Amino acid sequence: MSLTMKKAEIYNQYQQQDTVDKHAALVKRIAWHLKSRLPANVLLDDLIQAGMIGLLEAAKNYDAAQGASFETYASIRIRGAMLDEIRKNDWAPRSVHRNSRKVAEVVRQIENEKGRDARDSEIAEALEMDLDEYNKVLQDASGQKILSFEEIGIGDESILDNIPNPQTGILDGLQKEDLKAHVANAIASLPERERMVMALYYSEELNLREIGAVIGVSESRVSQIHSQAIIRLQARLL
Repeated sequence: MSLTMKKAEIYNQYQQQDTVDKHAALVKRIAWHLKSRLPANVLLDDLIQAGMIGLLEAAKNYDAAQGASFETYASIRIRGAMLDEIRKNDWAPRSVHRNSRKVAEVVRQIENEKGRDARDSEIAEALEMDLDEYNKVLQDASGQKILSFEEIGIGDESILDNIPNPQTGILDGLQKEDLKAHVANAIASLPERERMVMALYYSEELNLREIGAVIGVSESRVSQIHSQAIIRLQARLL
């Protein structure tokens, strides 16, 4: 390697490290935001560690010619690295995933049959559960469903709103916009309380406790309503 190339490599490494140092606070901000939406056993330090790896990769791969600012590009990579870490260390037992799929199937069957929103009592009856058991299923599924919807992408940090990619064809762009429109329409069709919880959570970015204060129910009940909304969307989008 020539001296000039070595100097260029050292300079690039310095620039990358400087960029990482300047944006370390961005990693912590995204980690705190995501942590507030996940179960207690997901550790903040693990999210930050994964996010720092995402930031480092962003510093190495950023290309200003793509049209996105570095912060926008890095935010997507940081968030993606954190979600990958959570997915890799999935905290939800298989029974939680299995029960969520079962509830979504029942919701779809009832709504197709009745032509209206499935009621809690109808879902519980079809599952051969009482309401308390059904609400426990919703509570257990809450963290998993929050993550799954974060992956779909809602709001300013939506994963659907990815950075420009010159290799992305017109058809891909139309498909992405069609998916976003489909999701938006499905949200608009939710029962009023579920729709309100979704709006307060994803648009206004209130936490579950704050939403409970707004609509006059407990934090755990908000968690159940949110989980049911996501399961209902899952049933309608499949």
